Amino acid sequence: MAVKSIEYHNTSFEIAYDIVNPTAEKTIVFLHGWGSNKEIMKQAFATTLKNFKHIYIDMPGFGKSPNTKVLTTQDYAHIVQSFLEKIIHHSPLSTHHLPFTIAGHSFGGKVATLLNPKNLVLLSSAGIVEEKPLSVKLKIKLAKFLNFFGLGKITKVFRSKDVNQMNQGMYETFKNVVNEDFTQVFQNYQGKAYIFWGKEDCATSLSSGEKIHTLIQNSEFVSYNGDHYFFIKNAHDITQRLDNGIL
Repeated sequence: MAVKSIEYHNTSFEIAYDIVNPTAEKTIVFLHGWGSNKEIMKQAFATTLKNFKHIYIDMPGFGKSPNTKVLTTQDYAHIVQSFLEKIIHHSPLSTHHLPFTIAGHSFGGKVATLLNPKNLVLLSSAGIVEEKPLSVKLKIKLAKFLNFFGLGKITKVFRSKDVNQMNQGMYETFKNVVNEDFTQVFQNYQGKAYIFWGKEDCATSLSSGEKIHTLIQNSEFVSYNGDHYFFIKNAHDITQRLDNGIL
């Protein structure tokens, strides 16, 4: 593992990363999902795509990359772009298609799409707003009611275990990114997209993947048996398809 310091908005972010196949000419960047880290992406893909240099990144606030600042998904995209400029390009990158492939899982899919790469790989990407279960809606209404009366501390009992483990900056970041509608962002993407999904995904439903496929004009869509982390067991087939499709 290595660490690179990135300056963004007068803040220094220490970005942990790993590189596999460092001498390969083609490059693929892997971005993990919310609450995850680069290790799960490496577990799935590190032994595949031998003709590619793999770059695995812990985005700020995850894995070995600390963060206490309140960020947006756009901020994450700017930070990752600055990191890539520093690591492999050594000069400002054009906003009109980054000259490599970026694969993003869940939240990482939104960041990857904003980066506008030549080739985009979406693994059960977030970005389509879905109807919340009634139980979640009731919790939200109760939390708003308690906040109105200055009883916000009580709402912590409604948070998931993962959310309770976040520092305040990351909790505010989570609120910034959790319900974003990326319909227009997906629609505006003009590169080649490879979209892969788990049929039993309960975090980002199969219908969300199918919708993204209709939004991105130049895209392919494949679904597999499995949940939100379907790609771990299906990495070989996914990368075979990418090897055949990415020049």
